[in-house]
This record gives sequence, C-alpha cells and structure tokens, in this order.
Amino acid sequence: MRVFAGWLVGLTVAAGVVAPASPVAGAATSAPTSTAVAPMAVGPQPGTFTGRGFDTCTAPSQAAMDTWRTSSPYGAIGIYISGDSRTCSQPNLTATWVANQTNNGWRLLPIELGYQAPCGTRAPKMSADPTTARSQGVSAANRSANAAQALGIGSASTIYNDIEQYPSNASCRAAVLSFLSGWVEQLHARGYLAGMYSSGSSGIKDVCDAYGNPSYTRLDQIWIGWWNGVADTRAGSYCPDSYYANQQRVHQYAGDVTETWGGVTMKIDRNYLDVRVTQAPPQQWTTTIDNSTSGGFTASTAWGTSAYSGQRYGTDYRFASPVSSSDVAWFRSTIPATGNYEISVWYPADAGYNDQAPYLVATTTGNRSVSVNQRTNGGRWVSIGVFTLAAGTGNTVGVSRWTGGTGLVVADAVRITRA
Repeated sequence: MRVFAGWLVGLTVAAGVVAPASPVAGAATSAPTSTAVAPMAVGPQPGTFTGRGFDTCTAPSQAAMDTWRTSSPYGAIGIYISGDSRTCSQPNLTATWVANQTNNGWRLLPIELGYQAPCGTRAPKMSADPTTARSQGVSAANRSANAAQALGIGSASTIYNDIEQYPSNASCRAAVLSFLSGWVEQLHARGYLAGMYSSGSSGIKDVCDAYGNPSYTRLDQIWIGWWNGVADTRAGSYCPDSYYANQQRVHQYAGDVTETWGGVTMKIDRNYLDVRVTQAPPQQWTTTIDNSTSGGFTASTAWGTSAYSGQRYGTDYRFASPVSSSDVAWFRSTIPATGNYEISVWYPADAGYNDQAPYLVATTTGNRSVSVNQRTNGGRWVSIGVFTLAAGTGNTVGVSRWTGGTGLVVADAVRITRA
C-alpha cells in the first residue's frame, strides 16, 4: 500500500490526446454561496465493479487521471481520505475532484490510514487493550465517514481501513479484531460499508481465522495485500476461498511498480477488484448496556465496584461473592419488537472469578439460565445464544450470585442484537 511519499513524473500529455469517453464535470461556476451545492460522487464507491485498479499515495492531477482513463487498463483508484498515519499531502483531493473522476467512470476506493496494530512498527498504534481498541475503531469510523461525506462520497460506499503488516500474536490479534469490530459497527451506523486492507500474512489471516467467531463483527469486504503477481482475488493460504466469497474482495497483487500510459508516469500498486453493493449496509438493531449505563443496571449493595482488570468494558464493573439465594444484578433494556435476539456478554477474566457464573435471560417463556466460565475469554463479546424476547422495557439479562461454581461473580456489560 502507498504509505510513503508518492510521486508523479513524466507528465507529458501530447497535443491531440483522445478525450475521455465520458465528459469530465467542470468546477462549479460563480453561483451565489447560499445556493451552491457541493459536488457528489456518482453512486456508491467502489460500488459494483470487476476489473483492474491501482492505488498511489497522492491523488493524481486531473490531467493525469484523464490520460490514464483513456489509455490505461485501470478503472479504479485507491485514495487516502483520512487518518493520522498518512504521509502524503493531498492538494488535488477535493469534492470536485471526486465528482469529476466518478463522472468520468472511475471507481474510487476510499482509504483510512490511521491506527496501526499495537505489535507493529508504524504509528499511531491502537491500544493493546481490546476495550480501548474497540472505542478507537469507533472514532476512526466517525473520522473516515466525516471525511467521505465532505468529499461527496455517499452512503453504501465502502471505506477501507489500512492496517499495515504486523507480527501477529494472540494479544495483538485480539486488539486488531476488537478495533475492527468498532470500525464495522460504527460505519454501518453511519450508512457505509466497512472494509480493511492488510497484508495476507497478518491482518487478512487474522480476520479470516476469526470469520465465524461471534465475539467479533465481520467486515463487509477485504483488500488482500499479497504480491504474487496474479490479477485475481485469491488469497492463497491466508484466507479460504469460501470466506468473503460474494464479490467481497480486492487483491493488491503487485506493488512499487512504475507505469507510463499516454505519456504520464506514476508509481503505483496494482489491484484486481471483484466487489458489489447489493443493498444498503446492514442496519441491525442492537443495544449495549454497561453496568454504569444510567437507568440500565440495578444491583443490591452486596455488589461491589472495581476497575481492577484492564479487560473491563467501560470504566468499571460489578462483582459479588456467591450465595445460595437469588440476588440478581439486572441489565435493563427496551426491546423494539417481539422476536429473536442474540445475547452477548462482556466480562474481565481472572483466575479468581466464577467458573459457572449464571446469566439469566428473560424470554417470552420465562427466565433461562446459561452458565459462563468467567476465568477465560475475557475482554471480548461472548455470545450465550439466541433467545425470543418480548417487546417492551424491563429487566432483560441478569447475573445471579446463586451458583455451583467458585470465585467472584462479575457483571460488566451486555449486548442485545436482533437476529
């Protein structure tokens, strides 16, 4: 990926170059400020497209884009729209530039180059704490969505988070996947699809290994950095062909190459795209209730408060010793409609916590109990199943102190998602 200072050389557009196949939208005329309308990209980006594309560090000039449109084999271009890790200035990247390219038939791949893996070498780094990393993913999504909107890149477009190669390990992987979960969920809330660019051996392998893991939210598209020289969307051993198989892939198959088309020379990475937009981003109903959510949590005075574990959700969590009575800490929510909902729970793990913590779910047929070992799988969302819940406001998920296990019982956070 173009993470160093980009350059453009040999701009020698000869007289008589064939005009672009489609007219290029001109800059806005001197209309009054009160009635000016910001230029907009044509449709979602990159939208539905199969074919070759390229990315380069700095968005090229209009003349260069026009020349390559008519003389090169490329139909898509990656552009760096946001992120604190960008190293190239973007003097050409404006809403007018975006509208001009899409009017001319180019497809755009908007890129956020910001937080990097905590075990990598690039900065700024995301937190190694999965909870904090997740919140950073939300912030990155808001930043990139704002940048996309300012450039006229509309809803249902895919924004790709560029996480450069990193030496993956278990803790680093957990941080990256949590960060991406926040990224995906917030981009969906903002009306965008969520993608990621990374090397096949690190980020791509990690997200594909977690493809079916309910603790993390799956990406909409992947952009595979694997310079094998083959213009397809395969990922080799890094990701099975059956994953992200519904036109959800971009493959960067060559990098740091210099090409000249129509007298214009650029240093680029080569890509092959097979992507599509069949519907708007999934707008699943979901709600998260923390132990500190106002009006969303109740517990007796026997439940203490602690910020001891870094795996906590939010600023603190609640804990209590087991007893042979029903002293339940309840998470309260408003369910929009009777139906099936997935319940996921978050807790910090510790050897001193309960190995059979009873979670109670208030279903349409009464309370159902699910035991969770709170000594493992902490600091992430753990699905405890799908349940039929009734519409309305009330105590929905509880944590009981009446357990056959040993160790402190913890109540931290609950997520409810329409199945």
